[in-house]
Amino acid sequence: MVRRHIYFSGRVQGVGFRFRASWAAKRLGLTGWVSNLPDGRVEMEVQGETGAIEKLLELLNEDMYIRISKTESMELPIKEKEKKFRTQY
Repeated sequence: MVRRHIYFSGRVQGVGFRFRASWAAKRLGLTGWVSNLPDGRVEMEVQGETGAIEKLLELLNEDMYIRISKTESMELPIKEKEKKFRTQY
């Protein structure tokens, strides 16, 4: 089990990124959140099995509208009581 804080740059706003990320994370049993940033990036904290997080990133990269040009990621401490994945507005 790991938790990652990830910034996504590229064509990531106005293309359904948060919806797609939330849908995929829930299907993969991941927890955390995703949010748009004022500078055009998307920020995410995601927690779960490493393989499931990698699958989430694959699904986002395969989307026909999303174009991720750069990611910045760092590991964080696990949040034991977190139960779901949510979209922040």
